[in-house]
Order: sequence, then structure tokens, then C-alpha cells
Amino acid sequence: MPQSVLIVEDEPVLQKALVRFFEKRSYEVTAGSNGQDGLAFLEKKPFDLLLADLMLPDISGIDLIRRGREIQPSLVSLVMTGYGTIASAVEAIKAGAFHYITKPFELEDLYSLVTKALELRYLRQENKALRQELKKKFLPENIIGKSKKMQEIFTLLRRVSESDSTVLILGESGTGKELLAKAIHYSSRRSDRPLVTINCAAIPETLLESELFGHVKGAFTGAIQTHQGRFEEANGGTVFLDEIGDMSPRLQVKVLRVLQDHRFEPVGSNKTREVDVRIITATNRDLVQAVKEGTFREDLFYRLNVIPITLPPLRERKSDIPLLIHHFLNKINGENKKNIAGFESEAMDCLMEYAWPGNVRELENLVERLTILKGEGWIRVVDLLPHLRSEKRPEEMFHSLCLPEGGVSIRALMDDFETLLIRKALDKCGGNKNKAAALLQMNRTTLVEKIKRYELILSGEGLKEG
Repeated sequence: MPQSVLIVEDEPVLQKALVRFFEKRSYEVTAGSNGQDGLAFLEKKPFDLLLADLMLPDISGIDLIRRGREIQPSLVSLVMTGYGTIASAVEAIKAGAFHYITKPFELEDLYSLVTKALELRYLRQENKALRQELKKKFLPENIIGKSKKMQEIFTLLRRVSESDSTVLILGESGTGKELLAKAIHYSSRRSDRPLVTINCAAIPETLLESELFGHVKGAFTGAIQTHQGRFEEANGGTVFLDEIGDMSPRLQVKVLRVLQDHRFEPVGSNKTREVDVRIITATNRDLVQAVKEGTFREDLFYRLNVIPITLPPLRERKSDIPLLIHHFLNKINGENKKNIAGFESEAMDCLMEYAWPGNVRELENLVERLTILKGEGWIRVVDLLPHLRSEKRPEEMFHSLCLPEGGVSIRALMDDFETLLIRKALDKCGGNKNKAAALLQMNRTTLVEKIKRYELILSGEGLKEG
């Protein structure tokens, strides 16, 4: 589809030349001789670019640009002006014009500016579309969880998103603190502005101050140019300070000032900058204990702890595990063109019994590993990593065992225990010897031999040849 240009120029010769020039380059061109014509065209149809003379017979080009943007917010504009009105052209840029060009001009020079202006428009539209996609992706309803604890968090999240209050997200590593921070931002009134994330533990202290607050040229060795900090980059939006518990006390003072006054100085500068940002922080540390130990400022803690949200570890929300696995399977199958149908019930039982020290992140990594390696079909117990197949170690299983005074036959005891395990495996698998062998991590032929040895024929009933 050709790009559309609206030309508003009251000099007939120049207007005709501009129309011919852009039509030859396959643009869809509409032309008007005054500001009212231009506004009427803008009301009727959308345009990609407005090319307007600054001095029109009825209204000024500045007013046309300003009112044009009200009608079509995504419109980009260029101003044509005489040498004596450059100051007015600069004013037009402040009103929203992309740039200006002075008369007389070469058409190729104008075309170069038009190309850049349209590229800017495309980037703006692309960024807007990406922000909309992010907003949809990270809305609270897209976070997985039906457990009571997660439902309580969702209720709190919706209330928090309506405000600009500072939020402190607490939880173990891998529980989804960054995901929650994104959900808060993209469901807030700041969702169309930047969300800037900083991992305070991943950046050395010597660089973190410059990263957060920026620096001026020559502030330190290697500062060869002025650098804008993340707080300025996020102006109007949200700053997410992950792992703030690892921030040094010296930097905590500067963050405290931003929270209190919305002001800071870049490294090496004595000029104060002002920013309008919402601050969300997260940590897996016990900040109350850190305050007691003197490693975290008490005044900063109270500033951050306006609305605390504690994400539960996965072991405390196990009812969410099947939902999370289903979500990760769909995602990873699609991204890698795999066809894993799901987890067999015995394998799912193992995952439900596991403690998940790495929380949701560990679960996602496991599902990705199994999906890539297996490729298709169902995930079985035998496909799981050894530490997932049995959560209990032998010493934990037998910690309550007592030896009788007269002693025991260890051989007979082991035979009895093996018999019990085989019976339980067969019962759990509905008598299917293939599945029971996989559950016991042995060959099917070995299992059949043991069944015969211990006479586990169960009166000839209940066993399947599968």
C-alpha cells in the first residue's frame, strides 16, 4: 500500500512541483492551498505525512501541525519556511513537527527528510504495537496460578496497579518477581511509558551508580562521553530494581533521595535532574534482618515497603504445577516444533512430590530440557532426572526402623521389602508390567523373573502383559 502525503502549500508552482515529484515516487498525494483545506482533508482520511508551508493565508503552519496531530496522533509533519522565519520553524518543531526545510530547496534534500520522517513514524508505530503486545502478555490474568495464595496476590496486584505507590516484591529466587513487576507496570497508567529493569546484583558497584544515574563526560577514567542513566531513560514510566538487597549503602542513599524528592545528580555533575518514575523493587533477602545487621538502610526499607508482596515458593503452591507444566509445554512445543503430549500420571506424581528449590524457573527449565530431548510422545518416569524420581533418600525412608532384640535376617527382610515394592508398583500401574518396570527402573524381563520368584501372580489376576 503506497504511503500517503498531504501537501499544504499556497504557491501554485511549488505545490504542483511537489505533487509531481512525490507521485513519480509512488506516493499517494493530496494537496491543499490553505490551512482549512488541510484540516478538512485530515478529517476525511488518514495520512502518513503532512508537508506544510509555515506561512499560509488563513492559519499558520504551526497551528495546522498542532491541530493535525490532535486529529491524527500518529501523523508526522515537515515544515517549509523562508530564511526569515527560522525561529518560527523551531517553534513548529516544538509543536510536534519532525523537522523544517528552508526555501528555496532541492527536492532531493526534501525527499531525504521525508524518508527519515516516515522511518520515524514506522518506528513509533512498531514500538506502540510492541508495547501493546507486552501489555497483553504481562496482564495479571496471564500469570499462571489457581492456588489460594496466588489468587490473593492477583487481587492485591489489581489494586496496586491503579496507584503509583512503591512496591517491594519479596520471594525466593525463581518465583517470578520480575514477571510480577511487569504485570504491575503494564496494567498501570504508565504502561505506554518505558519499563526499565536493573539487576543490582549483576552490575559491579563502581558501574551501578553510573548505570542508574548516568555520568557526564570526563567524570571518571573511560567516561569519554555523557551517558544518560536508567532513571532518566524511564522518565514517565517505571524503574524495576531487582535484587535491591545487594545494593551498597552508599548507593542506597541516592535511591532514597529519588524516592523522596524525584531528584538526583549524574556522576561528576553538580546539576540536579528531576524525574517522574514509579519504583518497584524486589529481593530474595530478608531486608528486616539486613536492617538489623546494618547492611540495609532502615529509612530506605520503610520507603520501599509501602506495599509489600510476597510470592510463595512453588512447594507452597503445588496445585499450580500441572497448570504451569501445561503452559510451558504449549510454549516450548510451539517454539521448537516438538510434539510432547504431556506427562504420564506417575511422572506427574514425582513432580508433585518434589520440593522445587529453584521454584518456577527450575520447573520451566526441566520442561524445556525434557521436551527438547524427548521430542514427542509422553514424558515417563524413566525420562526424569534421577533426583526427581524419588524425593526420599533411603535413610529418610528407614529412619523409624527398629531392630528386634533377637535380630533379623537381612536377606529375608530385603526380599520382603522388594516384594512389597513390586506389589505397590503393579497396583499403581494397574498390573501393567511395562509401566511397573519403568517405575521401578528395571528391565521388564527382570521384573517378570522377580514376579515368578516371589510368586506374585496374585491368583492369576490383575497382571497385564503390556
